[in-house]
Amino acid sequence: MTSDSWDADALVRRYDEVRSHTESLAAPLSPEDQTVQSMPDVSPTKWHRAHVTWFFETFVLADHEQEFAPYEERYWFLFNSYYEAVGPRYSRPDRGLISRPGAHDVGVYRGNVDDRMRDLVARLDSGSLDKVAPTIELGFHHEQQHQELLLMDIKHVLSLNPLQVAYAGSPSAHSEPDPLGWVDIEGGLVEIGHQGEGFSFDNELPRHSAWLEPYRLADRLTTNGEWLEFMRDGGYERPDLWLSDGWAKVRDEGWRAPFYWTEQDGVWFEHTLHGTWPVNPGLPVSHVSYYEAEAFATWAGKRLPSEAEWEHGLVADGQFQPATVIGNLGDRETYHPRAAPAGDAQSGSGRLRQVYGDCWEWTSSAYHPYPGFHPPEGAIGEYNGKFMSSQMVLRGGCALTPAGHARATYRNFFPHQSRWALSGVRLADGGAPAAERPAATA
Repeated sequence: MTSDSWDADALVRRYDEVRSHTESLAAPLSPEDQTVQSMPDVSPTKWHRAHVTWFFETFVLADHEQEFAPYEERYWFLFNSYYEAVGPRYSRPDRGLISRPGAHDVGVYRGNVDDRMRDLVARLDSGSLDKVAPTIELGFHHEQQHQELLLMDIKHVLSLNPLQVAYAGSPSAHSEPDPLGWVDIEGGLVEIGHQGEGFSFDNELPRHSAWLEPYRLADRLTTNGEWLEFMRDGGYERPDLWLSDGWAKVRDEGWRAPFYWTEQDGVWFEHTLHGTWPVNPGLPVSHVSYYEAEAFATWAGKRLPSEAEWEHGLVADGQFQPATVIGNLGDRETYHPRAAPAGDAQSGSGRLRQVYGDCWEWTSSAYHPYPGFHPPEGAIGEYNGKFMSSQMVLRGGCALTPAGHARATYRNFFPHQSRWALSGVRLADGGAPAAERPAATA
């Protein structure tokens, strides 16, 4: 949706919807829960709540509110994440040391900014509203990113509690892996990147051409059951399967299984937001790094798809347009990936499953700018472009991604070794005519 699609009332309704969802996600957590920072990659819940509020205060109110004054000048420093142009900021690894303001005080801050944002939108004329609406809309999607991160982060925090605390939700029923099928895609000269109306981040632009050789994509995500086979075959003990940097991580950090798996008396358990349970073999494997995904693909005799292959696969499969963004997104029943819907592995005419939601899918593509990319001017230009180094692209969204936030061109990105994010694996391979295709295997 573009800024000229908004009127003042619609903008305020959307603002209230996004902002209230953040508070609903924080509601099950105590003030103590909201203060903990369990590792440098994790931010406390109350910091997420404050930072997204700081974003609206900094990039909307500061530029458009008459006689603007910050709610609290010290918050300008505490809740800046990485915007160098805005000024100094508090060290990210030390966010858990900020005991004050407390969770309640952050709520007061949020309320103050919310009231001022509503007043601002109500008094703007149509021309001014058209100018500020794109930044407000960016703020919506920025907050939705942090809603997802809030859940990923509190999952790690609660995983370290010996009481095996659950956040919310309930587990899926035990299931076995559905047969894996393949979808053949012709390739050729294709176009990727955002097009037409609707929101996109700057890193999804500009739309451009890419050449693809014929290829095929697995019709669903890799499962826990298949990952257990990888482990039983010495997947974490065989250096021949790993990139050099990945093998160094395996040895240095003692990787033996996906991030939240632990072994008890020969049985593997998985920590989830709904507690710790025996590993369900039919669910998608999650919380694996790029290094692990690449090693698994090597073990399976396959590879990871490029982001262009992933995106064009949705075009070929008819799941590219916004109306087709259907999947396990923002799942508040399990807060976890679900088993793939039934497919047809043998017909060779199946469709891609689980393309939206469940797990962010690692691709083989480094996070680099598209040809012709130019970041916006000013501090907003630091949003994506400055991170286009030492990261890999992920696609599709996950079970914690808010509904309405995922799309076919969305480029998420994390460092190769990241495991705390809800990330999984879809295999790819070179194309082959259906008659020559071998029986589907992992």
